[in-house]
Amino acid sequence: MKRYQLLAYFAQLPACLIGRKTCSSAHYWVRELQALGHEAKLISAQHVKAYLHGNKNDYNDAQAIAEAVVRPHMRFVVIKLPHEQDVQALHRLLARCVEERTALCNQLRGLLSEYGIVIP
Repeated sequence: MKRYQLLAYFAQLPACLIGRKTCSSAHYWVRELQALGHEAKLISAQHVKAYLHGNKNDYNDAQAIAEAVVRPHMRFVVIKLPHEQDVQALHRLLARCVEERTALCNQLRGLLSEYGIVIP
């Protein structure tokens, strides 16, 4: 099934429980599925691993997710709203800028020390 066919497929189904492992775009898809009336839940990959039988592949992953989503004591990931994802993205970008600035400053200090210029 192609990505663009997914929502049309789930729109045809009666409301049901859908489990999904967290990955990129998972929050978007869960929100879309919930908008169609389904009960969609996100499960962290570390919790799915406990139910994985055999080697890791798409089929075995799907079976493990299906088993994990119906467990009564399973901890699910809280679905983020778009504005919550926006704030998280800004924090991650800021952290990345700080890391890059620090790396550049350290590199410059190292290069300058090769010429006898030491900056504490």
